[in-house]
Amino acid sequence: MRVLYGVVGEGMGHAVRSRVVIEHLLRGGHSVHAVASGKAYAFLRDQFADDPRFAATEIAGLVLVQHDGVIDKSASLWKNLGAAPEALKHNLGVIRDVARAIRPDVVVSDYDSWAYSYAIAFDLPVISLDNIQILDRCEHDSAVVGEPSFSSWIARMSTKVKLPGAWHYLVTTFFYPEVRKKRTTLVPPILRPEILAAAREPGEHVLVYQHTDAVLALLPALRKQSDVTFRVYGSGRTGVEGNLDLRPFSQQGFVDDLRTARAAIAGGGFTLMGECVHLGVPLLSVPLAQQAEQALNGAYLAHLGYGASVPELDDDAIASFLGNVDRHTDALATYDRQDNSRTLQLVDVLLGGIARGEPRPDYLA
Repeated sequence: MRVLYGVVGEGMGHAVRSRVVIEHLLRGGHSVHAVASGKAYAFLRDQFADDPRFAATEIAGLVLVQHDGVIDKSASLWKNLGAAPEALKHNLGVIRDVARAIRPDVVVSDYDSWAYSYAIAFDLPVISLDNIQILDRCEHDSAVVGEPSFSSWIARMSTKVKLPGAWHYLVTTFFYPEVRKKRTTLVPPILRPEILAAAREPGEHVLVYQHTDAVLALLPALRKQSDVTFRVYGSGRTGVEGNLDLRPFSQQGFVDDLRTARAAIAGGGFTLMGECVHLGVPLLSVPLAQQAEQALNGAYLAHLGYGASVPELDDDAIASFLGNVDRHTDALATYDRQDNSRTLQLVDVLLGGIARGEPRPDYLA
């Protein structure tokens, strides 16, 4: 089949897992045309540059402006409004180019609106494959996630209207709330090959990964834990400063430091959180302020005992987390680790059903 694969470009987690699915589709004899913005486009373009069955086109996507680990909604709004006329012109041109280049049979969307809109315009089935749909398509116990707030309601409504009426929703997750909507199947996190191949060998260091401004703000609190070595990614600096080992980004180096870490400190993004849970690395999560999906991830992480989640980092939060690492490690030992085989098999089931003209399945076993 000819697959149009849309990947939301904000953050790299969507692109990293899309790489895994695209590799599977290409091995299965399908052709894939990916559309993405920002870093996601460059990543996928380079990953599959030598495969003639793959093509990638850059689209103009939304940009989130962050300051000190907080999304600046006003600055984000004005930045996107200013770019809107040129972005619309560019994206309309991409519709023409994609229609000429591939004439897709089906659309797979990792929370990408452009590919979904293309599917609606050309009456194509959409397979939704992402983690964010869990906000709307599942029931969440207030005892776990807290009482609903206005921002969480907005996030749920935004997710609800993002990809409505998809042929099926595959929702990646390491926690399993009750599904409340048909055509929804929960599947394990999609893990990159480097993580699946990694052998867990806990050491004494703590891995730290954050955006540059958040990391730099965190360094004074890390220095106070003078008996702990922190291997820090994202600071924009390199070298050893006391108990801080500031490291340049390297994919294999990062994976090695993660698999051998005593614990990790990071944001609330789903991809790294899923990798920590799979490897058995206790995680202290710091979700972006007013980012409901990250807050939900962190709430379940803490509820299951796999780590802790705090609204902001300070030396007390770090010390408390490190004091409970053994308890988190014991909880992680109960997690049912899986590879990508079930998720990829279900992708094949959905594509086969579409090709045969079968009705949309309410649930996939």
